[in-house]
Amino acid sequence: MLTEKAGAARLSIVSNTLLTLLKLAVGLVSGSVGVLSEAAHSATDLLASFIAYFSVKVADRPADEDHPYGHGKAESLSGMAEALLIFAAAGYIVYESVHRLLTRAPAPQADMGIAVMFVSVTVNALVARHLFIAARRTDSLALEADAEHLRTDVYTSAGVLAGLALTAITGWGWLDPVAALAVALLIVRAAWRLTRSAYAPLMDSRLPGEDEGVVRAVLESEPRVMGYHKLRTRKSGSHRHVDAHVLLDDDMSLVEAHDLTEALEDRIRAELPNAEITLHTEPYRAEALHQHEKHGGPPPEQALQDRPDRD
Repeated sequence: MLTEKAGAARLSIVSNTLLTLLKLAVGLVSGSVGVLSEAAHSATDLLASFIAYFSVKVADRPADEDHPYGHGKAESLSGMAEALLIFAAAGYIVYESVHRLLTRAPAPQADMGIAVMFVSVTVNALVARHLFIAARRTDSLALEADAEHLRTDVYTSAGVLAGLALTAITGWGWLDPVAALAVALLIVRAAWRLTRSAYAPLMDSRLPGEDEGVVRAVLESEPRVMGYHKLRTRKSGSHRHVDAHVLLDDDMSLVEAHDLTEALEDRIRAELPNAEITLHTEPYRAEALHQHEKHGGPPPEQALQDRPDRD
C-alpha cells in the first residue's frame, strides 16, 4: 500500500514540475496573466505534491512508543496544508487580475498560451484520475487532496484556455484577467471543500454512517450480545478506530467472554478495512443494576425484559 501511495505521489511531483516550468516560460513570453496565474497554481500543486509524498510515508509508519495510535493524522495535516496553498494561489490570481484590469494591460499573445493550457488540461486530467484511483484503493486522504488539487487545475486551465481563445478571436485584452478571476473562484471553492475534508479527522469526528452501520450489524447479529453502548468511532489517515462496551450474560466465563469478543472484533475487521477494534465486555445484569442505583435506570429485571437500546 505504501509503495502504491508513494508511486502516485512521485508521479504528481514529476508532472507538476514540468507543467510549472512550461507555464512560467510561456506566461512570461506571452504576457498572459491567465497563464502566469496557472503557473502559480501549478507551483502550489508542486509544493502540495511534495507534502503529499512525505505525509503518506509518515502516515503509514507503524505505531511506536511516542505515537501509540499511529501517525495517520499526518495525512489530514497534509490536506489542510494543501487547502491553505490553494487559498494562497487564489489570492495571488485575484491580485494580478485586478492589477491588469486597472492598468488596462494589452492583450496577450494567445497562441502559445492556448497550446500550453491544452497540454496542462490533458496531463492533469490523466494524473488526477490516477491519483483518485490510488486514493480510493489505499484510503489515503493525502492522495485524495492532491488529486483534488490537480482536478481544480484542470478546471482552471480550461477557464484560462477559454479566456485566451476569446481574446484571440475578439482582441479584447480584458477577457484574459476576467477568465483568471473566474479561475480564482473555482480554486476557492475547491480549497473550502478540501479544508472540510481534512478538518473532520483532525477533530476526531465519527466515522460515516455506513461504517458505523457495519459495526452495529455485526454486534446485533450475534445472539449472545445482550446489548451494547458507548460506541465511539474516529479515523486517522486510512486507519479507523472503533471502541464499544458490549453486554454479555453474567454467567458467561471469562474465557468465553474473551473468545466471543475476539470473534466479534475479527468479524468487524473483515467488514471494515484498516480498523482497530476495542470491545469492552460488561456483565449485563450487573451493569443494569449499576445504572439503576447510580443513574436511575430501570431495575435489572425490567431492563432484561425491555432489552436495552443499542447505541
